[in-house]
Amino acid sequence: MGNRLPPGKLPRDLLASLLERYANPTREVVLGARIGEDAAVLEVADRYLVVSTDPITYATREMGYYVVTVNANDVVTRGARPRWFLMTLLLPEGENEAEVEKLFQQVDAACRGLGVGLIGGHTEVTPGLDRPLVIGTMIGEVAKDRLVVTSGAQIGDDLLLTKGIAVEGTAILAREREEFLKARGYSEAFIQRAQGYLYDPGIGIAKEALVAVEAGRVSAMHDPTEGGLSSGLYELSEAAGVGLEVEEAQVPILDETRRLCEEFHIDPLGLIASGALLITCPRCDTGQLLGAIEAAGVAVWRIGCVIPQARGVVLAGPEGERAVPAFQRDEIVKILAV
Repeated sequence: MGNRLPPGKLPRDLLASLLERYANPTREVVLGARIGEDAAVLEVADRYLVVSTDPITYATREMGYYVVTVNANDVVTRGARPRWFLMTLLLPEGENEAEVEKLFQQVDAACRGLGVGLIGGHTEVTPGLDRPLVIGTMIGEVAKDRLVVTSGAQIGDDLLLTKGIAVEGTAILAREREEFLKARGYSEAFIQRAQGYLYDPGIGIAKEALVAVEAGRVSAMHDPTEGGLSSGLYELSEAAGVGLEVEEAQVPILDETRRLCEEFHIDPLGLIASGALLITCPRCDTGQLLGAIEAAGVAVWRIGCVIPQARGVVLAGPEGERAVPAFQRDEIVKILAV
C-alpha cells in the first residue's frame, strides 16, 4: 500500500513522476502537462487554443463566480483571452433547486463579465457528498506570436506582483468563519471589507494580465493559487529552471489579510492567493509595465528578480537571505478542516 496523502495539492515529486509516465501529448500540443504551467496550449490553424481546468474546493459561497474566475485566471497567464467555459457540477442528495439556479446565475454573470460563453459540461446528484462540488474548464485563444509561458522567465528579469497576497484566502476566511470572527469582537465593517476581497481588490487577474502583454515584453506570468505565494514562486522557479530572489519588505500584505492570519495563526505566504499575478519581464520594461497596470486601476509592485537556479527561491531581508518557506498543504486547510 502506498502512503496516505494529506489534503492539498499532490506533492511535487509525486506529480512530476506521474506526469512523466502518463502524460501523452499529441502532435497538436504546444505545451502540455507540466508543473508550474497554468494551462495547456494546442495549435489550431492560425492560432493557439489555451485550456485550463480547476475545481472549487474551499469556498462554499459564490461558487459560480469562483469557478469561472479562477479558470479564466489560468488562461490569461498565457496572454490569451478567455472565450468558452464548461462546468461539471456534482450535487449532494436533497440539494435545493433554488440553490442550483443561484449557482447558474453566478456562473452566467461571471461569464458575461468576461465575454465568455457557457457551452457545456455535466450535472448530477451524487451520493456521498456533503456539499456541492464544481469543476470548470476554460478555453481561450491567442495569436501565435503573443503566447506567454511560465517557463519563459530569464535570469536578470524583474519579478512583479499585483494586488497583494492571499486575497482569495482572506475572502474565504471572512466568509466561512464569519460567526467566529464576530464572536472574537471583529467589527461588521472589518468582516465586510475582508469578505469583499472576492471582488475588491478581487480574485480575477484578466484585466492586469491582458494589459501587461500589451504594455511591454512579458517573459512569464503565473497565477499563485493553492499553497499561496510560496507555492507560486516554487512553481515558477521549477517551470523556468531559474531561482527567484524576493525582497521581503516589498511583498504586499493587505491589512485585513495580516490581521486574519494573525488571528488564525497561519502564514500569509502559504494562504491561497488567487487575485495576485506574478509577472517577469526584462528590467528595462519594468517601469512601462508598472505604469500601465497602475493606470488600469490595479496595484502592482516590483518584489524581486530572477536569479540562477542554484541560488534557490529566497527571501532577502535585513538579516540576509533565507529560503522561502515551503508548504505541503495550503494554510487554509488548518482552519477549514477543523
